[in-house]
Amino acid sequence: MKSPLTTLCYIEKDNCYLMLHRVTKKNDINHDKWIGVGGHFEAGESPEDCLLREVKEETGLTLTEYRFRGIVTFLSDDDPAEYMCLYTATNFTGELTACDEGTLEWFPIAKIDDLNLWEGDKIFFRLLRENAPFFSLKLVYRHGTLVEKVLDGMPL
Repeated sequence: MKSPLTTLCYIEKDNCYLMLHRVTKKNDINHDKWIGVGGHFEAGESPEDCLLREVKEETGLTLTEYRFRGIVTFLSDDDPAEYMCLYTATNFTGELTACDEGTLEWFPIAKIDDLNLWEGDKIFFRLLRENAPFFSLKLVYRHGTLVEKVLDGMPL
């Protein structure tokens, strides 16, 4: 069973985020959605260990400046809860490489909401744009539809 702990990172460059268009895997809950890069913790990893490993594996980039922005709790139908450590990064080294999980593309932050995103992702993009302090966001989906959203313990 995969760890219920994950990381997700939005890498920023020239007012754009590096976005991953999930088009490769079959039976992918994120199929055809645009998301950041990241993935599941491996045994013994800290959030930062997972972040750095996943970003390197999916992009070829090594993060040199990043910030832990919030924790997102996902509940969906009968799936176990997923707890996602959300990061942004503003500096990195290396060259972008192809990703076996989809297509990587730099996309203007101001137009992110135009992409095919999960409804709940639009909430944390708003929080990132507003430079919100560290936050806890709970998102509950039923059959792919967002039915509950709670920010720092308060329903939205």
